[in-house]
Order: sequence, then structure tokens, then C-alpha cells
Amino acid sequence: MLKYIGKRILGSLLVLLGVVTITFLISRVLPSDPAVKWAGQRATAEQLEQAREELGLNDPLYMQYVEYIGDLLHGDLGKSLKTHKPVSEELGEYIPATLELVIMAFVLAIVLGIPLGIYSAKKKDKMLDHASRVFSIGAVSLPTFWVALFLQLIFYKTLNVLPLGGQVSVTATIFESRPHITGLLLLDCILTGKFNLFMDGLQHIILPCITIALYPIGLVSRMTRSALLEILNEDYIVAGRSYGLTEFKMLWKYALKNSLGATATDVALSMGYTLTSTFLVEAIFSWPGIGSYITSSITSLDFPAIIGVTIFGAVSYIILNLIADIIIATDPRVRL
Repeated sequence: MLKYIGKRILGSLLVLLGVVTITFLISRVLPSDPAVKWAGQRATAEQLEQAREELGLNDPLYMQYVEYIGDLLHGDLGKSLKTHKPVSEELGEYIPATLELVIMAFVLAIVLGIPLGIYSAKKKDKMLDHASRVFSIGAVSLPTFWVALFLQLIFYKTLNVLPLGGQVSVTATIFESRPHITGLLLLDCILTGKFNLFMDGLQHIILPCITIALYPIGLVSRMTRSALLEILNEDYIVAGRSYGLTEFKMLWKYALKNSLGATATDVALSMGYTLTSTFLVEAIFSWPGIGSYITSSITSLDFPAIIGVTIFGAVSYIILNLIADIIIATDPRVRL
């Protein structure tokens, strides 16, 4: 097991190095001068030359690459060309909002997706199964931006029961200041006892959470159903039923446990995908997460920030994929 995990970690580090190398080279060949972004559009020739020297742009490309890798090993992602602040510091401000949104979306996906897949497999080719499959295919296929706009139209414009966007309302922040402990607003509100602000934040997170959760709900449901359809025909399931074990126990204790390995990989990868592809959702709902940060970075050609978000996405994928591999490796039926 340890040897297997070591190989997976080594392979993940090589993948990460490849991502860093590609993004570094792309940022250097694009037709844009980072020195101009750093010094400003009205900078003199002397100021531009000083900026190039400060940013290390006068060094050979291989020297810039070696220095960049060295900075990464020390946790330094460089400084933003737009704000002149460390990229790691800015990411620390935006990531918690996105992380809170994604975590809640995946809790919702697991709570709804797994039972939906279980009972869809149990009621194979019946009305519940057909309805579940239609919902799952629709949840995976529908464009995210369309779902977001549709939910806004229904719950804000028509019913007027949920806010249009933002993380908290302006009126709520007038009476109570936002707590800063973990960076996760809802958790911080619970820890500090600010339940009015918690309820306001909860109302704001419902629509973007549902929008993001639709894809993983459909994926989890489909994968759980597919895995269970094979397992429910196994001899030990038939034997368990013949011994008088309840259907609930056979489904939830024995069949589901043996189907989680196949589902874990897709769930982990879809979570990584969701974590790094919430840009449209955050833009539509004015959510102050990493999506808004990368959007402003792209429009201003802020290469250090773009590379920083890319590395964050790659690391997220690698960690989640590694977790999925470890979960699968715990299955005694799997040959490492």
C-alpha cells in the first residue's frame, strides 16, 4: 500500500511540474509586456527597464524558469502585475468563498445523488428509474449558465423568495460585521454566534449551490446506479436475501459499500472540475470567489495571478485524484 501511494505521489508531482512548465512558457510567449502592466501605461523608458530588471525579465528564459521553480518551492507564487500584492495572499482571500460553495454543493450532491442512484437501481426499468435517469442526464447536460439564469428568474424575479446574488446583503453587514476566523462565512457566523448574518448568508448561497450541485448530483446518481446494477446480481446478494436479510440492509450496508470504489474516482474528479470551473456561476451570482479573481486577472493579462490559479486547480485535481486512488486501493479486490 505505501509503495503504491508513493508511486502515485511521485506521478502527481511530475504532472504538477508539467503543468507549471507549460503555463510558465505560455505566459512568456504571449504578445504582452509584463513590465508595462507592472509600471503602468505611462511609464518612461527608464521605469520600464527598471520594472524588467525587478521582474527578472532581462534574464535568460531558463534562468527565469529556475528562479520561478525555486520561488514555488518556498510557497511564493509571485506578485500580481495589477495590484503588486503577493498572489498567494490574494488567493487566500478568494479561495474560502469558492471552497465554501463547492463543499456545500458536494454535500448536497452526495446526500441526493447516492440515494437517487440506489433506488434507481433497485427499481430498474420502472417509473422511478426512468425519472431518475432523465433527471441525471438533464443535470449533467444542462449548461451551467442557463441553469443559473433560470433559477434567478424563478426564485428572484417571479417568486421573490431568494436574493439575486452576492454573499450577504448590504443591510445585513450594516448591523453586523463579517467575522473572519476560517474564511468560511457560514462556519464563522456559527462560531461567533452571529445567526442573523448566518441566515442571510444561507439564503444567498442556496441558488449558486444548487446550480453547481446539479452536475455532481447527476454524475453520482448515474455512477451509483451503474455500479449497483452489477453488484445486485452477485451471488452474495442473492444469498443474503435468501437468509432473510432486509432489503434496506442489503442495499445500504453490503451493496453500496462495494460500489463506492467505482464512484469515488468520478466524484473526486468532478469536485476538482467544479472547484476550478465556477467562474460563470460566480460571475452570474456576483460571488466573491476565485472565479471573480481569475476573470479580472485574465482581462488585465495578470500572468502571475493566472498561473497561480492554474497551479491551484492542478493541485486540487491531484489531491482529489490521490484521495480517490487511496479509497480504491483499500478495496481488497483491487490489485495494486
